Amino acid sequence: MDKIKLAIVDDSLQMKQEVSRYFENSEKYELVLQSGDGLNAVEEIVKAQPDVVLLDLVLPNKDGFMVLEELRSRNTQCRVIITTALSGDNFVHKAMQLGASDYLVKPFDVLALEKRLTNINIEKQNETQKNVDSLVSEYRNRSSINRNLDEKISNIFITVGIPAHIKGYQFLREAIKMAVDSPEIVNSITKKLYPSIAERFNTSASKVERAIRHAIEVAWNRGKIENINSVFGLQVYGTNEKPTNGEFIALVADKMIIDGC
Repeated sequence: MDKIKLAIVDDSLQMKQEVSRYFENSEKYELVLQSGDGLNAVEEIVKAQPDVVLLDLVLPNKDGFMVLEELRSRNTQCRVIITTALSGDNFVHKAMQLGASDYLVKPFDVLALEKRLTNINIEKQNETQKNVDSLVSEYRNRSSINRNLDEKISNIFITVGIPAHIKGYQFLREAIKMAVDSPEIVNSITKKLYPSIAERFNTSASKVERAIRHAIEVAWNRGKIENINSVFGLQVYGTNEKPTNGEFIALVADKMIIDGC
């Protein structure tokens, strides 16, 4: 089967590097274009003929909306996923009206991007255009789910005694969210999970690992084992039974999934 050809139009070098590294050895996807300027983006896309374009809305010389309009006027067959920091409903609605297939708000996990790519049906003969209002509603629902997930994870951290001011708090929360979205990543914690978090926070994978380990140690050193066990509804750990990073991430993620997050 032919690889799905991807193009990325984004002036963020970090974004392009992260996507490039993630898909460089993929058996399913091939990155055929990297562009950082909206001015020549349409011509470059037409020449590269990608199946899917990852398009930022904030670009030098010509914004993503203008690129979308030109792609539509040229009747290009590629699908477009908006990848941007702009999260307002008006931006989502306008992008969908101009033909975007999906909308991802930065920062996001590349695993979540791959999941969206999998959900995109690139067989054009079977394609049915989604209603703009339903896409916006879907986006709102996803945003609501993400907020709810953040709140539940924060409540667990408060209960077990992980303070919000330490670096591992943020890293651990991101790790759990990634494990909820893609449970299999717990099996690649060193190769995928730590590097993905490190990329997002502009740090190293080893620092992510140490900060998460420290956050778990803080909870155990505070001696709130009864609180930890009460969160999961069973006698999971004793005072001297501190979990590994992967065990704790998987345990909380499983609880989130069971709770319907």
